[in-house]
Amino acid sequence: MNNPAGLDRCLSFINLQLNPGGSDRPGNHHPMRQAVTISRQAGCGALVVAEKLAARLQQTTPAGEPPWTVFDRNLMAAVLADHNLPARIAKFLPEDRMTELQDIVDELFGLRPASWTMIQQTSETILKLAELGNAILIGRGGNVITAKRPNVVHVRLVAPLAARIEHAAKIYGLSQPAARAFCLREDAGRRRYLRKYFKADIDDPLLYHLCLNTGLVTFDEAARLIAEAVQGPGDPAGGGMSKAGMTDTSAACAHRAELQYTQLERL
Repeated sequence: MNNPAGLDRCLSFINLQLNPGGSDRPGNHHPMRQAVTISRQAGCGALVVAEKLAARLQQTTPAGEPPWTVFDRNLMAAVLADHNLPARIAKFLPEDRMTELQDIVDELFGLRPASWTMIQQTSETILKLAELGNAILIGRGGNVITAKRPNVVHVRLVAPLAARIEHAAKIYGLSQPAARAFCLREDAGRRRYLRKYFKADIDDPLLYHLCLNTGLVTFDEAARLIAEAVQGPGDPAGGGMSKAGMTDTSAACAHRAELQYTQLERL
């Protein structure tokens, strides 16, 4: 769910960082900043945790640095702005909303870019945002796309289905059966998305630095634990979790993603 304030922050970040003339575009010199990817089960409170994390990290961000910004659904705005795509394309960008048959038909009739093209453009934008830093990227295979970047901490949020149903019902105003169907549908779509485009298993714990159960820790506690992974316990200046310990599985998934991009570029 989007809110106007979140969208305004997202657009402000895009205008400042990605658009021509921005002083912090990739390639310009700046100290390496941290970034976070969050993979999540539906209804586990990822957006709430991400907003709390951004507020916590912002408290120790030096003046003049880009503000910590959460990219969830608003990542669509970044992709559209970064690749000069028309706004009507936005409805096709959420994770795994279109079937392969729809994709083929719509591409034949020129209704939208092929899904592989959109995935490549989304991935390029995610990489740019991760390089710029001070970004919290929710979903869309961000952990696999940025697996080789040493400044990114990867987090997986899970929770018992009953707790997720309760949260989804409250946040989206759904009945319990509708909330259950929503959680199961979203989980399946995200699992397909990562498997189809990145040949990765979203439930593989080796893809993440940190896996947290928001059924056992509060959203505030989850934000604190992630902040410590980013900055290091008691180290507000940063440093965070070393990527030197990235698992072989993460490296293999990053390599598979690179092969996918290479195939896309040849099309």
